[in-house]
Amino acid sequence: MSATIHRLDPTRPQPSLEPMMQLVASDMNLVNAVILDRMQSDIPLIPELAGHLIAGGGKRMRPMLTLASARLLGYTGNRHHRLAATVEFIHTATLLHDDVVDGSDLRRGKRTANLIWGNPASILVGDFLFSRSFELMVEDGSLKVLKILSNASAVIAEGEVDQLTAARRVDLGEERYLDIIGAKTAALFAAACRIAAVVAERPESEEQALDAFGRNLGVAFQLVDDAIDYVSDAGTMGKDTGDDFREGKVTLPVILAYARGNQEDRKFWKDAILGHRASDEDFAHAVELVRATRAIDDTLARARHYGQRAIDAIAGFSPGQARDAMTEAVEFAVARAY
Repeated sequence: MSATIHRLDPTRPQPSLEPMMQLVASDMNLVNAVILDRMQSDIPLIPELAGHLIAGGGKRMRPMLTLASARLLGYTGNRHHRLAATVEFIHTATLLHDDVVDGSDLRRGKRTANLIWGNPASILVGDFLFSRSFELMVEDGSLKVLKILSNASAVIAEGEVDQLTAARRVDLGEERYLDIIGAKTAALFAAACRIAAVVAERPESEEQALDAFGRNLGVAFQLVDDAIDYVSDAGTMGKDTGDDFREGKVTLPVILAYARGNQEDRKFWKDAILGHRASDEDFAHAVELVRATRAIDDTLARARHYGQRAIDAIAGFSPGQARDAMTEAVEFAVARAY
């Protein structure tokens, strides 16, 4: 991790995702039509369960990034609509599987699919959505697109397994943790952006620039999620405050607070991550510790660092509505914590 922390523009008004949503609104309607069509099945449980999550209030950040990247490049075709739907199916499949692994009860403020229909149904419908995503990749006809998205799917799975093997290890270390979120979260952000350059037939340098934009945004996005689990509420996060803590998740605020704590603090964190300290009083103490050790401040400083790297990655593209909207989307991702 670089010691230099870049600052996002403090003079801008409160950033919003609205400019990017408006930028891609007409394209998103076509993507939604693809999603609705391809999640159908003769088995009623499949569209019912998939629809519960897909219509669950998410902003669809990843497919929007595909569409916004295409706008940034001036692409005028329609291949990106199906590919944006592909990205959303991959993301939704991973959410269904993640909620089973994590034993989560709430997703975007609603009961999780595994809580309603059970773990086996959630896993199998997730598999169905993965299969649909690969159908769409093949239909696009580009081996390069197929390679990028299939590789991202494999990297996400590797990241999830890596996280599983590192579970309950409070001494995990910052670099290992960044590797995990780089795989399980940032890889799909990167692929979602990069495929736009492939369908627009732009040079490798522009592919790499968009890959870097998405990858750095993905890391920043996850770090902010880590932080606001300790400082926000269900209205902001779509989950209960302290869910990560009560589930024994080792996130960056915990890693930093543990490393900086005294012997008593470290014993508390070890007990908490093992599930022995999960009361409201324990969570309140955890919040005190992450604040006292500046673990939250430094997690958010790292998020701003990666956010600025994302903005810098697209600085070479022509200025205009698309670049402005993508820049503000990064600022929005970081500002969620404030």
